Amino acid sequence: MFADTYKTIAAPSCGCYSEKGSKFIAHAFPVSEENSVKMILADLKKQYHDARHHCYAYILGYTKSATRLNDDGEPSGTAARPIYGQLLSRDLTNILVVVSRYFGGTKLGIPGLIHAYKTATEDALDKSMMIEKYIMERYRVTFNYAEMNRVMQILKNENVKIEQQQADNQCSIIFSVRMKSADSIISLLKKIKNCKIDNP
Repeated sequence: MFADTYKTIAAPSCGCYSEKGSKFIAHAFPVSEENSVKMILADLKKQYHDARHHCYAYILGYTKSATRLNDDGEPSGTAARPIYGQLLSRDLTNILVVVSRYFGGTKLGIPGLIHAYKTATEDALDKSMMIEKYIMERYRVTFNYAEMNRVMQILKNENVKIEQQQADNQCSIIFSVRMKSADSIISLLKKIKNCKIDNP
């Protein structure tokens, strides 16, 4: 059966790695949209304005459909790829990791860079709390006030979260439901007279 959960981190975390005077500071963030990524990157570039590189990788969406890797001037494949590899190996999504590098004067070479970015990322992720989240779908149900009790009985399911409610002659409720329960909840609601369901 299709899994309706995904793994991410509960809160931001920080890790660090030093090699031959160079310092690699890794920050991991739970994110769900690209706008958040842009804001976080802008903040980190201000905070660590004297760092030479800000390399990052992110994965978004429960299908992991949106990904981006950026080496920010480091040799291609030496920074963002090892960061991304750590996210994949832990099966994470809705996550951004940025590693800010302070250059210590001695070049580390390709294998040294790969090891440094990987290890800094590992440290940040080791300090994170991994959590499993449900994939939710959002619906709006519109119905006559007389059907309120029947609708509410169906929506009292443990996998349903009511987000917004409007009670009038014509009532509407916006709710999110765990993906695996969506079909059965929707089919029960459709059995109620004059009950309409759409996506808000």
